[in-house]
Amino acid sequence: MKRLVIWVVLLSTTMGLYAQRWSEEKVNKWYKKQGWLVGANFAPSSAINQLEMWQADTFDPEAIDRELAWAEDLGFNTMRVFLHNLLWEQDKEGFIDRVEQYLKIADKHGIKTMLVLLDDVWHPYPKLGKQPDPKPHVHNSGWVQSPGHDVLIDEKKCDALEGYIKGVVKHFKKDKRVIIWDIYNEPGNTNGSSYGKMEPKNKGKYSLALLKKVYKWVREVNPSQPICVDVWTSIHKELDQMSAIDQFAYNNSDVINFHCYSGPEATEKMVKRLAQSNRPLICTEYMARKTGSTFQNILPIFKKYNVAAYNWGFVSGKSQTIYPWDSWHKQYQGEPELWFHDIFRKNGQAYIQEEVDYIKQMLK
Repeated sequence: MKRLVIWVVLLSTTMGLYAQRWSEEKVNKWYKKQGWLVGANFAPSSAINQLEMWQADTFDPEAIDRELAWAEDLGFNTMRVFLHNLLWEQDKEGFIDRVEQYLKIADKHGIKTMLVLLDDVWHPYPKLGKQPDPKPHVHNSGWVQSPGHDVLIDEKKCDALEGYIKGVVKHFKKDKRVIIWDIYNEPGNTNGSSYGKMEPKNKGKYSLALLKKVYKWVREVNPSQPICVDVWTSIHKELDQMSAIDQFAYNNSDVINFHCYSGPEATEKMVKRLAQSNRPLICTEYMARKTGSTFQNILPIFKKYNVAAYNWGFVSGKSQTIYPWDSWHKQYQGEPELWFHDIFRKNGQAYIQEEVDYIKQMLK
């Protein structure tokens, strides 16, 4: 028997075999146990980006505790939280300890966490240490990519990410406080409205190559939680017309993860298209008031089709996502009359009390 086990292990190693996508039966059985998952993309208002959220000098458990208490009161039961490879390289033990602290706080408030491993959005040159102050009135002026330009275009540097990916996933692979793994946020995003001139040519080619590696590494760890990648580039296209990145995401994710900042009609059409997968649907980014993606417009659709929902932004702070995307080109002098994202002011006051009351009613 021992010889057989050893032979199977050796065969799986040499042939590159690893855990496969969850079956429809398995993932739907898992999803039924979760109830309706509703929450937000979360970083405390004191952090401008992932690095400031997690580095030892700026980690802010008091703000995290205070703001997750507001989420609990709202009825939210989950949050989507971004990690960063540089944090692992800087101090893996300290980083993991701080994630443990976060998860303990979130669990105290009845909140399960989706962890995001990599991100292709905003500044392509992340640096450890003191992070920049926000640019006045500019949406997400300090958010950084993970791993960023220099790693993304270098195959050897990409391969070196294996330690980070496997190390984090292995540590939390059986942790019930971690509900889902989002392995790569918006792979291939060229950030044309902000940092487009700093991005590599054919970025999508590099991102897809890295995505496939990360997917393999996570499957080799075989966490107890489902894994997913965002469908985000082809939100209004038929399934057979999606980009190569979206097709990979759609065909390999355990749960179908998508982004949609459109109004109710387009959102419902997208939900119906993706529902052809016969898998749970999870919208990990929505709610931009200026585009008609509001809680009142979108939450009823998600409730009708049992779509898990994570809106962008929670407490107005250093990310400055109350300002719209066009703030990179249009100058704002002060708080916009209509917030783009976010629900609460830094003191816990609701931006729109009627909106907060509506969310609470929906989540009763």
